[in-house]
Amino acid sequence: MKTCKEMASVWNVTERTITTFCKTGKIPGAIKVGKSWQIPDDAEKPVDGRISSGRYIKKPAELRSLPIGISDYVRAQSEYYYVDKTMLIKEFLDRKPLVSLFTRPRRFGKTLNMDMLRVFFEISEEDTSKYFRDKAIWKCGDAYCSHQGNYPVVFLTFKDVKFDTWEATMDKIKGLLQEEYGRHQELLKSDKLSKYEKEYFLKILDSTANEVELTVALERLSKMLATHYDKAPIIIIDEYDTPIQEGYSKDFYDEIVVFMRNFFSGAFKDNKNLSYGFLTGIFRIAQESIFSGLNNLTVNSVMDEDYDNYFGFTAEEVSELLSYYGVSEKEDELKDWYDGYLFGGTEIYNPWSVINYISRGCIPQAYWVNTGKNEILEDVLKAATDDITERLHSLLQGERVIAKIDQNVVYRSLSEDPANIYSLLLVAGYLKTPKKELQADGSYLCEVSIPNREIAAVYKSEILSHLLQIGAIARTTANKIAESLYANDYKKLQKAIAEYMDKSISFYDAGAEGFYHGLVLGLIALMDNQYKIKSNRESGDGRYDISLLPRKDRYPGIIMELKWKKDMDTEALAGLADEALVQIDEMRYDAEMKEDEIRHILKFGIAFSGKNVSVKTK
Repeated sequence: MKTCKEMASVWNVTERTITTFCKTGKIPGAIKVGKSWQIPDDAEKPVDGRISSGRYIKKPAELRSLPIGISDYVRAQSEYYYVDKTMLIKEFLDRKPLVSLFTRPRRFGKTLNMDMLRVFFEISEEDTSKYFRDKAIWKCGDAYCSHQGNYPVVFLTFKDVKFDTWEATMDKIKGLLQEEYGRHQELLKSDKLSKYEKEYFLKILDSTANEVELTVALERLSKMLATHYDKAPIIIIDEYDTPIQEGYSKDFYDEIVVFMRNFFSGAFKDNKNLSYGFLTGIFRIAQESIFSGLNNLTVNSVMDEDYDNYFGFTAEEVSELLSYYGVSEKEDELKDWYDGYLFGGTEIYNPWSVINYISRGCIPQAYWVNTGKNEILEDVLKAATDDITERLHSLLQGERVIAKIDQNVVYRSLSEDPANIYSLLLVAGYLKTPKKELQADGSYLCEVSIPNREIAAVYKSEILSHLLQIGAIARTTANKIAESLYANDYKKLQKAIAEYMDKSISFYDAGAEGFYHGLVLGLIALMDNQYKIKSNRESGDGRYDISLLPRKDRYPGIIMELKWKKDMDTEALAGLADEALVQIDEMRYDAEMKEDEIRHILKFGIAFSGKNVSVKTK
């Protein structure tokens, strides 16, 4: 008989997975002795829960489906597997901040949590307490449960306000206000409201209010609700910064910022008709004075420990989820791909990717990054200096870099200081902070790194897309490199890399430094799945420029030596490439690969002058 620890080593899974197998009866003959399980030596590893297509998990019909794309709390908790986040309500009621802003990356459960708050607090003809009686909040006692169904609530989500023009954006906001006012049509029958208040209400319902009148829509509605119910309302604004981001990228930034400043000021600044306010978004747009003078705003960001486990899944929640669907053996793979975020002091999994991974047969893919555009990375690449490009290279190799993080930065900060890209990438979910230190000015000095394999994949994808977009390399070139590696066609690989070099040098500046950085990032994007890429490392009797060590025996090793001189003609440039090739042999740059018993090694001598390149191979 073997212990769980011993069998975990044999089957190459976690000890927790073995324990789960035993508890669920998946290992015939396993018996519990005291607090430990004993497993027969000849026991067979249980199947992983997938069918051959990899699309579906074999699971009993009574298991609930996963809530992909469901942001309706009532539906999510009644029809789907729901990860209970209702203790967010307790933590809020313990703290009682007047206005709370939660900033988290997209698809981390912000909208679902805000709808949960709406259902919990909102006055309703229906007894909505039934949606919470089996949840964690209900076990906390009457001090918390007495708030249930006790407030009028205003709820707006801007997550779909994504339009190319200011006019279309205003039409959408007008429609959202019309819909929210429509939820409160009981006010039109109220004998506590004046005639002019009802006339304004009808303007919103009829969509005849002008832009100035719309800016006070939240302030007016909160006053009417407070008058009618004799109770100040709760105002919830979900994804408040989505239209602002669109305004930046679509050239109506000034218009949307002015509108939002007035819109939110009336709702949250010195509004006596407000019990509590909640906002969510990706960024804290303080520099644009959206919340100018709002001294009652409490910001809860990815750097803060308050509320750190309510957006995204914790390790414990993921473990329970995997156990429920009978795929606990996939915990290590899921952790590698979708764990790694740090919110405050808590390690967090990406919830969108986790539920898609499980629902699609535990096939690891970049689910989160395919749910929207990655404009932030695009802007970063456009603004990147040589130093930033080199750091991106280091991040892609799994290293940490030192960066100053200022949570108040916005998109336009990139043009002011490209170093702000790290702050943008962090709050948007593309970086994590394994180590941080608060500075006197409120910023943080941090070690930052890429959270997991999914985000590493999007870095590579966006870098490659950027190069393709600006004409540095043709898509056919990328395909040729991938195909030649797959087929072990070294001649085709040499030709593809030469083509890559030729097209790269035609784009990059004549200076060697800018070209070098572009070359390394381009090769990572193209070949990182097959190679570990190193640069400026010692091997043999010197330091090579670029070395690509194969991850699998079937691929050849690749060594590149780069040389650069000004004003060289074609013949001289070819000679310089030959010199680079000779240097690889003379300095024995292949020594490291030979020690690793890499049998096939391709050597590239590459010389460039201005926008001309010569590539020699061996």
